[in-house]
Amino acid sequence: MKTITNIVAIALLAISMTGCMAGKFMSNFALTPNPHGVADIERTRHKADSLMPGSTAWYDGLKAQGILKDTWTTSWDGKNLHACYVPAKDPANAQGTAIVVHGYGDNHFVFLYLVRMYRDEFNYNVLFPDLQYHGYSEGDEIQMGWFDRLDLEIWAKEAHKIFNDDFMVFHGVSMGGATVMMASGDELPEYVKAIVEDCGYASVVKQFNQNRKESFGFIPPDVLQSASLVTKKNYGWGFWEASSVEQLKKSTVPMLFIHGDADDFVPFGHLQLNYDAKKSGYKEMYVCPGAVHANSYAKDPETYKHRVLNFLKTVKNMLDLGIYPDGTNRAYIVNK
Repeated sequence: MKTITNIVAIALLAISMTGCMAGKFMSNFALTPNPHGVADIERTRHKADSLMPGSTAWYDGLKAQGILKDTWTTSWDGKNLHACYVPAKDPANAQGTAIVVHGYGDNHFVFLYLVRMYRDEFNYNVLFPDLQYHGYSEGDEIQMGWFDRLDLEIWAKEAHKIFNDDFMVFHGVSMGGATVMMASGDELPEYVKAIVEDCGYASVVKQFNQNRKESFGFIPPDVLQSASLVTKKNYGWGFWEASSVEQLKKSTVPMLFIHGDADDFVPFGHLQLNYDAKKSGYKEMYVCPGAVHANSYAKDPETYKHRVLNFLKTVKNMLDLGIYPDGTNRAYIVNK
């Protein structure tokens, strides 16, 4: 009997150790991939040009003229953070300021098509940062939007110092979309008037479970708990707390939700979860037919631009009419 007990104890210990090791592997695999940061700049420059030809030439040209500039600030946890900023094409008639937030494994180069959209076509000032562990910013791990939201709130204040606008919009794609949704539930500066999220996930645990099933189907879902505990110990946050849905429940800022109906990386169903979670404040939904992950702009750029610009104009019109003066008093809903 004692022998059987010892065998069971050893087996349970082995399973526990295997779970811990798998959890540590999953946390490291997801949050500290290589290459990253400066070592990955060239790849992302090529990616920017593949999404919109001529993007890096546009960027380099404005930078050479001293129009597009670099800036630095300090993160919520003391890290050096990098961003670029560029004034509107017609600065005297700027329509506001946009902060464009990139996705997982990317940096400030990748979504230059959005920077160009806001700057050249909408006449907005734009600031576009590198999140922690990306681009030129420091950081110990990818924060999956959760602590990135705190850095975004710091960048909002920095952008306001630079451009001094009273109308600011956050626009994030993929993990950037999750970042802006997670920020939406916090107490934001009064000049943050609108948010655009594009294919952001409903929560980190839902997204990692999806990735687990696709890439490591042999790993049981219980390992997520172990990986979350490892992440909590090493980095101060866990997978379950990093939730767009829970933050959206507190959100009052007008928001446009965008998702491609062919997205199977951040599954299309996340859109409805996010949209339904936001109970207060004006909201719109744009579904791009046939678009895969982070592909809605490339799939139909004219409709994408039209929906974003019309959303911003609608919010401004409501502000002008006094219908939505403080972002808290009513809910307006437009479906598609």
